Amino acid sequence: MRFWRTVALMMSALALTAASASAQSGPYPNQTVRIVNPFTAGSVSDILGRALADKLGAMWGQTVIVENKPGIAGTVSVAKSAPDGYTLISNSNGHTIINALNKNVGMDPIKDFAGVSLIASVPLVLVVAPTVPANNLKEFLASARAKPGTLNFTSAGLASSNYLAGEILKQTAKINISHVPFRGTPEQFTSLMRGDSQLSMAFMGNALPFIQNGQIKALAIATPKRVEQLPDVPTMAEAGMPDYKYDSWFAIMAPAGTPPPIIKKINEDIGKIMKSPEMAERWKTLGAIPMTSTPAELDAMIRSDSDRYGKILEAAGIKPQ
Repeated sequence: MRFWRTVALMMSALALTAASASAQSGPYPNQTVRIVNPFTAGSVSDILGRALADKLGAMWGQTVIVENKPGIAGTVSVAKSAPDGYTLISNSNGHTIINALNKNVGMDPIKDFAGVSLIASVPLVLVVAPTVPANNLKEFLASARAKPGTLNFTSAGLASSNYLAGEILKQTAKINISHVPFRGTPEQFTSLMRGDSQLSMAFMGNALPFIQNGQIKALAIATPKRVEQLPDVPTMAEAGMPDYKYDSWFAIMAPAGTPPPIIKKINEDIGKIMKSPEMAERWKTLGAIPMTSTPAELDAMIRSDSDRYGKILEAAGIKPQ
């Protein structure tokens, strides 16, 4: 009797395994898809990822969830996930400098990931404290050169877009301004409004209400053309820095080894969503610009940015810790 009970249990287990394998081999996706966000809830990456997840879920008829796992741990968890398309990551271009800032993280931001598609570019606007006498970028740069080492710029930390954009400004303009890191965006704006800090390369969507209320001043925006939300703010080129280049992009990636047909499907479906007027309006309210790319284009961008920003960090004297 015990023998036949054991046989029955084994047959049941085999049936479950077969069913699971069948589900895995069915048309993608046929189960819940998880998008990991390696930033806190409410961050730009989180908001963009959730908006996209809602649309993908409706399109696929499957649950698509966003799971916040702030920090390197979140990125590592995706790198070590099964490459089956059911674990993705919503990330920013800060992904490209992980190895330039950290030693022995257990994964490689290039080799361990496969690009799926860009989803947005979020313009950064150069803002200054209301106490700063400069009314344009040239006046600010002149002030910085006249008093080297006395002015500062804020960021949300070394891996943040604020920091990279600020460091590129510093190196391109050849000015000596100090870096002051904060825990997040609210602290940066509080510091600027108090006059404790002088400058920030801030996400436009976050900075817009403070600019409109006159609590901070916008001197230039890091975009090729002026933006609708800030029509009177010149581009960096118009403001006198045509060599300044920085694009804060956001994208969806998958673990390396994810089957190309699955990546192709996700890429094409993201492309369809990004073409919709509804998403264009949603991105506009967030101060973002809808973007798409091929997987190969995103992979090339990750490699290029990793090389460029690695050199910028090296020039800034920052080494992996």
